[in-house]
This record gives sequence, structure tokens and C-alpha cells, in this order.
Amino acid sequence: MKDHLLSRAVPLAKHLLVFAALIAFWEAAAAIGLIDVILLPEPHQIAASIWDLYVENRTIYRHFFITLYEALGGFLVGGALGLALAVGSSLNDSFRRYVSPYAILLNVTPGLALTPIVIAWFGFGYSSKIALGAIVCFFPVFVNTLIALTRSDAETLEMFRSMGASERQIFWKLRVPSALPMIFAGFKIAITTALVGAVVAEFSQATAGIGVLMQRLSFSLDMSAAIAALLSMSLLGLILFTLIELLDDRIVFWRRAARMDAVSRKRRARWTGEREKQSGKPQGRRRST
Repeated sequence: MKDHLLSRAVPLAKHLLVFAALIAFWEAAAAIGLIDVILLPEPHQIAASIWDLYVENRTIYRHFFITLYEALGGFLVGGALGLALAVGSSLNDSFRRYVSPYAILLNVTPGLALTPIVIAWFGFGYSSKIALGAIVCFFPVFVNTLIALTRSDAETLEMFRSMGASERQIFWKLRVPSALPMIFAGFKIAITTALVGAVVAEFSQATAGIGVLMQRLSFSLDMSAAIAALLSMSLLGLILFTLIELLDDRIVFWRRAARMDAVSRKRRARWTGEREKQSGKPQGRRRST
């Protein structure tokens, strides 16, 4: 246990030392005039702005949760659409031939160019931000899911068919479990691009959100607060990415030995408990004669 904690603490300590060295260099460069503190404030000024946004004035929270709502909404809509079309495309070649060109066309069209049209279609409220987030996060889910579902191990597929498995059984028992790691990789890309889409729409037309707050602070040349808002945006992206990571760890548990062992122990205990209930006595115990 101690060796495990030490093996994790040493890399963390190295990262903290590198971070502290960068902050010290930044502060020193600003103190001797190598950095224009009007455009790039000192770290302690940014820290003071973070304290002001989160503790004293607490102006960040409303904008934070608005952007979170928009990004999650865009991810859910775009991810669901990409997943559904990818599943349909993997099951039907004709459907794939008609859908794939439009998906590629949507992907190569810059999201920034679509912003005015999306706002004109969906208005200035939350709908336009969610719509743009859905558009930009659709393709990673679609292409990752489609590739994963159409590529299965040939030997395993042959084994399933030799055992008389139906196409439905092959899909749910072989293709879907094999595709889950790549599907979640697409989800991780999509959740961050949904945040980008929501923020871009906020830059174009919005009254609230982290993008709006950062834009206002930048226009007023309050650069320390603007960077603090930018770091808040990064924090939001990290939270969303970590959420998908946790779902990946829970659902695709067989990729990690520790999680595999934990799930196996839990299922073994549940199976043993069911057997004891059915037999009416504890398993593994012998009566003395």
C-alpha cells in the first residue's frame, strides 16, 4: 500500500515542482519588465481575480452553469443523433451510402461559419447554443461509432457464427462490447467540442455564459479577470471530460485489471448469495457428521 501511494505521489510532486517553477519564472519576468503586465498580468493578480469571481462577488457561478447547460445539451443532442445514425449505417450499407456524405459535409463546414445561420434559425436563447454544440460534436460520435461497429475480430466473429449465434446476438454480444472503447473515445472528443460550440455561439450573440463574461472583461481590459474566466472555461471542460472518463471506467470495466477484479468479486458475491437463497443454506459449509 505504501509503495502504491509513493509511486503516485512522486510524479505528482514532480508536476507541482514544474508548475511552481513556471509560476516563479512568470512572476520574475513580470517584475523585471520582460512581460507587459497590462496584457499578461502576474499570477498573483490572476489568483486575486479568481478569488473575486468565486468568493467575493461570486459572479462566475451563473455564467458557469449556463455554459454547462448549453454544452451538455449540445452533447446529448449531437451524441444521440450521431450514435443513432452510426448504428443504422452499420446495419445497412445502403443507409450508410446516403448518410455518410452528409455527415462528412457537415464536418468539413466550419462551425464558426454556421453560427449566424444557427442563430437565425433558433433565436438568441439557449436553443442556438445547444444546436451549434450538437452540430460540432455530432461527427466524432458518428465516425467513431461507425468504424467501431463495422470492425470486429474475424476469428471471434467466426466462432459466434459457428455456435449458431443470430445477427442480433452477434450485434449485442460481440459488436457493441467491442465497439464501446472507441465509442467512448468519440464521446470524450465530442464533449469538449460541444463546449467549444456553445462558447462560440455565446461570443456571437448571448447575454450570459462564460464566453460572454470573458468577452466583456477583455473589452474592458481587465485581463487578469479575463484569464480567470478562461481558466474557468478550462475547468468546465475538465469536469465534462472527467464525467465521460468516469462513465467509461464504469461501463467499459474490462479494460482495466483493477476494475475487472472489483466487478468480478462483486458479481461472485451476488451469485453466491443467490445460490444460498435458493438452497436455503450457506454454500461451501459442510455439516459435521
